Amino acid sequence: MRLFGALYARALVWARHPQSVYYLCGLSFVEAFIFPVMPEVMLAPMMLGKRHRAFFYANLSLVFSLLGSLVGYALGHWAYEGIRPLLSDGMQQTIGTWVEHLRADMAQHWLAMLGALMLAALQPVIPMKFVTWAAGIVGVPLLPFLACMAIGRGKRVWLLALLVRLVGERAEQILRKNIEWIGWAAIALLGALLAWWLWPR
Repeated sequence: MRLFGALYARALVWARHPQSVYYLCGLSFVEAFIFPVMPEVMLAPMMLGKRHRAFFYANLSLVFSLLGSLVGYALGHWAYEGIRPLLSDGMQQTIGTWVEHLRADMAQHWLAMLGALMLAALQPVIPMKFVTWAAGIVGVPLLPFLACMAIGRGKRVWLLALLVRLVGERAEQILRKNIEWIGWAAIALLGALLAWWLWPR
């Protein structure tokens, strides 16, 4: 089933719309906490259409991704606190132990934690929504969290802008060719991580 190919095709329609800038802002915002398609699928054709505005589009997407990251962070925190009383005692203990372990690691190795967050925001395999929710659950300090998201996601969109300026349509062709694999790989990885997290120990 070509789910992500269809979503990609829809994003291309949005990219060519007269109100494409608003669609880009919306997609960048919701992708950070719920939507499965990364904003690069709109960024690439928009940048190709107006190469001189490539970095403007990149910065616009970055700003709205950061706003969405705040929503994901809040959802992670409040969803965890709201759902915890509904879980069985064993599940509460398992998840509570995992969260406390991460919090202890964060306190002891905060530089490594910041580096991991930046890498998570930079690479496209682990969905950004998983990173923002997890940060909210664990309680990563808000300002360092936003700084890591800005650096990691900023490198992604700026690199795309640079690629478009340098190699043009080849950048979009590479994304189009691999979008299905990237999308399903991200879903599979997210499922595996959730299964590992919730598996009783």
